[in-house]
Amino acid sequence: MARIQYTREFDPQRSAKAMRYELHISPKSSREVARAIRGMSPKEARQLLEDVVAMKRAIPYRWHVKGVGHRRGKIGPGRFPQKCAREFLKLLENAENNARYKGLNPERMRIAHACAKRGRVIHGFIPRALGRATAKNTETVSIEMVLVEV
Repeated sequence: MARIQYTREFDPQRSAKAMRYELHISPKSSREVARAIRGMSPKEARQLLEDVVAMKRAIPYRWHVKGVGHRRGKIGPGRFPQKCAREFLKLLENAENNARYKGLNPERMRIAHACAKRGRVIHGFIPRALGRATAKNTETVSIEMVLVEV
């Protein structure tokens, strides 16, 4: 696995960062979740992600929304990306632990940067009739998060 760089740099004295590599989650959903939690405090983000896993609150979708139903709460088109929300919860916990290790207080921090990037494609195939095959590729996603003291 190649070394993946963070897309933005922040002051290392006031920030804590975390990244997860090559997760088997949807690139579209992870991008929407990252956009939804950016700017929140870790406590607010954790509550939102836990509500998404419990299917109480939806993540608003902004890109490629043809056929996506509207959800209650006046958010417009949205979905409940539970698998992505679980992965972002793990990432948020990791970033908070990194902040505590550096001597920072996670309660006084904000999510300054949350990003989802496409990872490697795991190539596969499905055998078909008459000796043919159809591609069955698995997309992976790398997600990153930076907490900054306010």
